[in-house]
Amino acid sequence: MPDIYVWSANEDLKTDLEGQISKYIEGSVLNAEKPDVIVIDEDFAQYELWRDKFPATPIVFLASAPQLKSDRLNIVVKKPFKLVQFLDILKAANHKLDHSEEGYIFFNGYQLKPFAKMIEDQTCGKSFKLTEKEVDILKYLYKNDGHYVSKTDLQTNVWKYSSDVTTHTIETHIYRLRQKVEQPHRRLIITHNNGYKLGKDE
Repeated sequence: MPDIYVWSANEDLKTDLEGQISKYIEGSVLNAEKPDVIVIDEDFAQYELWRDKFPATPIVFLASAPQLKSDRLNIVVKKPFKLVQFLDILKAANHKLDHSEEGYIFFNGYQLKPFAKMIEDQTCGKSFKLTEKEVDILKYLYKNDGHYVSKTDLQTNVWKYSSDVTTHTIETHIYRLRQKVEQPHRRLIITHNNGYKLGKDE
């Protein structure tokens, strides 16, 4: 269920793209708060703003004459384009973080590479192998951008309502993840009132 945000100074184009996305990408949500993919129409200044705000989120940049250098999971689409081609690119962009070695998430001195299932503490150079579920936990906490996430929220969105998952299971995963990765000088996950969030950059 990808969250896709579309920015365009052309309101007709924005409305049309949003309509096509909602119609043809199953389960898509048009969400500027926690986007999995961002679409920017023509405006390089907007690209810079959104790239700084979401450094590891794929951006699909629409351009009549593409001059933008591909950088940090950026994808340039030359206008005009076929709708089917555009929708395929959006679907591919949503999977790029998980299925490309160049995809990464950076927070508080840690670099997470979901495809490789690795996380590195860049202050000391140590790398740690993760399980798929540990990667999913970190990705979901990252997506929630500094807000505390409850155990119920993790159960719903990471374990997908699995009936055999208890709060104890979640606590155990968080504990093992911390034990594996967290260094004395650098927090990985912060707990408060039974909620979790990623450590904040100093």
